[in-house]
Amino acid sequence: MAKMLTSHRPGLAVSLKLSAICLFTVMSALVKATSAEVPPGQAVFFRSFFAIPVIVVWLMARGELRNGLVTRQPMGHFWRGLLGTLAMALTFAGLGLLPLPEVTAIGYATPIFTVILAAIMLGETIRMIRISAVLIGLVGVLIMVWPRLGSGAGLEDGATLGAMFIITATIARAFVQIHIRKLVQTEHTAAIVFYFSVTASLISLTTLPFGWVVPERDTLGLLILAGLIGGVAQILVTSSYRFGPASMLAPYDYASMIFAILLGYFWFGELPTAVMLSGAALVIAGNVLVIWREHQLGLERARARAVTDPKS
Repeated sequence: MAKMLTSHRPGLAVSLKLSAICLFTVMSALVKATSAEVPPGQAVFFRSFFAIPVIVVWLMARGELRNGLVTRQPMGHFWRGLLGTLAMALTFAGLGLLPLPEVTAIGYATPIFTVILAAIMLGETIRMIRISAVLIGLVGVLIMVWPRLGSGAGLEDGATLGAMFIITATIARAFVQIHIRKLVQTEHTAAIVFYFSVTASLISLTTLPFGWVVPERDTLGLLILAGLIGGVAQILVTSSYRFGPASMLAPYDYASMIFAILLGYFWFGELPTAVMLSGAALVIAGNVLVIWREHQLGLERARARAVTDPKS
């Protein structure tokens, strides 16, 4: 089941979340640095497999290893792993074809697609505020990807293919979010984290016949480091929610753009375009509107519970 806050320590929560976002961006940069040599499926394996020992040590230290191994929905973890592995592989493929800040910006559309899928699959009611947020976010996505998909661009253009990969990955991650909403009703957070890494490692092995390579020593080191950093980042982001509510921490996801721009410029010589930044600003605005509305609904539900379920 979902973890409750152990204490409200907003400073610590924000520090953990920002550290996680920074490490996830570094992990993406490491994968991008190896993309010319290593196929996406192989990168997914290293990212997932080498995160497992980090997660296991963390669960042991917290006394939650047993919870991380117990599951009531093994097939639920399989489908979460399959969707998550697909999203990761598409993202890694896109990283080899697009600038890091652009991949980061398009990825911000996940909450927008999650709202749409929640209405379709879970029957959630979306009223004018969230409809407006979705429309704003979709316009932002269109602005960002139009230079890649418009003006006669074709699949032979690597950037066009990369944009399609990232958009598809973003939609796949939205499906993952919907699936996790169901999993947390019966599954411990530790189990969701652990079994995703295991499932992703196993699924990625099915790509072995499709062009895996024996990486050079430096490349191998970068791949292993990506997995270790990914595991640490997962722990940090999970831990952050023990000290602060999701509604408070969600806006800090957008700090990844700062990290992506810095890494993109100093590591890969990439600069974001004005079009990309303007589109990203609209997507972020739409997401912030969704976050604000969810916060308001949470307050309304809390007031309703206080009236219908008095404590005295």
